[in-house]
Amino acid sequence: MPRWNPLALGLLGLAACLLLAPVLGCGPGRGPVGRRRLGRRQLSPLLYKQFVPNVPEQTLGASGKAEGKVLRGSERFRDLVPNYNPDIIFKDEENTGADRLMTERCKERVNSLAIAVMNMWPGVKLRVTEGWDEDGHHLPDSLHYEGRALDITTSDRDRHKYGMLARLAVEAGFDWVYYESKAHVHVSVKADNSLAVRTGGCFPGHATVTLQSGERRGLADLRQGDWVLGAEPGGRLVPTEVLLFLDRDLGQRTSFVAIETASPARRLLLTPSHLVFAARGAANGTAAFLPIFARRVRPGDAVLAHGAGGQGLRPARVLRVSREDGVGVFAPLTSHGTLLVNGVLASCYAVLESHRWAHRAFAPLRLFHGLLSLLPARAEAGNGTAPEVGMHWYSRLLYRLAGGVLGHEALQA
Repeated sequence: MPRWNPLALGLLGLAACLLLAPVLGCGPGRGPVGRRRLGRRQLSPLLYKQFVPNVPEQTLGASGKAEGKVLRGSERFRDLVPNYNPDIIFKDEENTGADRLMTERCKERVNSLAIAVMNMWPGVKLRVTEGWDEDGHHLPDSLHYEGRALDITTSDRDRHKYGMLARLAVEAGFDWVYYESKAHVHVSVKADNSLAVRTGGCFPGHATVTLQSGERRGLADLRQGDWVLGAEPGGRLVPTEVLLFLDRDLGQRTSFVAIETASPARRLLLTPSHLVFAARGAANGTAAFLPIFARRVRPGDAVLAHGAGGQGLRPARVLRVSREDGVGVFAPLTSHGTLLVNGVLASCYAVLESHRWAHRAFAPLRLFHGLLSLLPARAEAGNGTAPEVGMHWYSRLLYRLAGGVLGHEALQA
């Protein structure tokens, strides 16, 4: 048995005490994106004028503060998505399709509610009477102006159902539900970029990484200890070890940003708050590329792509950016904090729009894994260790500390 340096053993013990705590199962910035399951327990209708939770709508415990009107054609307007769910009837009095426009979170919740309505009352559908408002029909700070609020009824307009409809909306995961009127129920959600709901940085399971050998491997098959291609700060491709998974859930359904490029042709899917290296407009070399949230990438920007024939990184112009739902979320952490996914360079980090500070924040994890490498390898250990399912507790710890020190607004920019 090898002799160990007392300092190394002491550091290892300290790191173990700090890091080997019970797993809380969490990733960077993941909020309650899952829907509440409708169990067999008895559901009680909301009373007229009752709201859940029992706090004002625009408070942190509910849907949060208004962020200002979203105007058609503005930068924020691009974040609204149309809902063409055939199981929902949209009143659309204006004949502009405005009632169909909403945030991703609102769309996710109302689609879940539509299923619950049909299960509760066969033959009845959910009906949306008011959605995004661009005509000024609500109070100045209304969340309708941001696509975060809906007024709903049932398709048969049976007012005796509205109390239960409100309860179903609570169960579907709306952040605030108000049995506001005898004519409708009002529901709303937190902003998509809110700390309380933001999905952490993840890729879909069918995305591929490039191993050190040049072989492509799907993220669903990637293991701790594998060596993949990443990049140094200067942009040079280097082999980098997969230390762990910040998040790994084969069944989680979420919304991804799809970034498509030309020359070379690449297609990258990642969650909206994940960091990707991009430059505005045409760019030469790698110096102009900065880490930004995927949701900020626009057609005409450039990302760094792996050239064909084993070439290094080169700028690739973004042809289109869209949203796409997918199943499975994977967030590997490498020793360099970067990796090639579908041939495009991405960061391992999310939520905080600073790759440098995020990489520094994960230094204790890298230290811990470095110290572990000093231990003699067990016969059954080594490359290919299967990762744990779920979200890593250390990310939640950093997330909470950052929110407390920097404030929620600093991470919502």
